[in-house]
Amino acid sequence: MDMTVRISRSLIDEIDAAAAAAAPHEACGLLFGRGDAITAWKPAENVAVTPETHFEIDPAALFAAIRAERAGGPPLIGYWHSHPNGDAAPSPTDAAMAAPDGKLWVIVARGAATCWRAVAQGSRHGRFDPVALTPFA
Repeated sequence: MDMTVRISRSLIDEIDAAAAAAAPHEACGLLFGRGDAITAWKPAENVAVTPETHFEIDPAALFAAIRAERAGGPPLIGYWHSHPNGDAAPSPTDAAMAAPDGKLWVIVARGAATCWRAVAQGSRHGRFDPVALTPFA
């Protein structure tokens, strides 16, 4: 399993800016790419009942991305969200909400970004394994 994922510095900066704009609510969205690279992202509405402390990606955005992928569009490889009042690591709540489907989770907080893979029996909260996020120009 890949333990390193590449992402452009500009994509990280864009995600971080979207997260800052949403504060004090958690921001969230979708990640697209292939193999070991995140090549695009998309914001999604956070439809959680308490968006200050939780996130739930708008199901319509998620289903649209899955339909687009099936029609030959960019592969959905994961999700991103922010922790405006925390650190850039998965919380127990994140672990409880994550399916062990191998998707990537990028978490941004206070200018930091980390990447995790949602797996069964992960090292973090029993659901996530860390993945090195390698920025490039």
